[in-house]
Amino acid sequence: MGELRDLPVVVLITVPNSEVAEKIANMLVSEHLAACANIVPDVTSIYFWEGKVCKDKELLLVIKTRASLMRELVSAVRKAHPYTVPEIIALPIVAGFDGYLKWIEDVTREK
Repeated sequence: MGELRDLPVVVLITVPNSEVAEKIANMLVSEHLAACANIVPDVTSIYFWEGKVCKDKELLLVIKTRASLMRELVSAVRKAHPYTVPEIIALPIVAGFDGYLKWIEDVTREK
């Protein structure tokens, strides 16, 4: 298996309310763990938790960052997030506008 390159990634994080969303988004961007954070309101989440199907209204953070920052990003989010097991998942960006991808690299921390 090859070495994981420092690819740009999109990180998805669900949160319970706008206060938590803004707190986490501001923290990640301010600390250069993310280039950008979008807050998507009015997400309905249906999931299995503690033996039952649950349904909650949440917000979704869409974070743009680098794969190499994931360990630090996850640690920072876990400290600020009220959930016991928060959703923090990264999806690789396999293609995009070169200028935007370069911007993500430029404004996030060096490896």
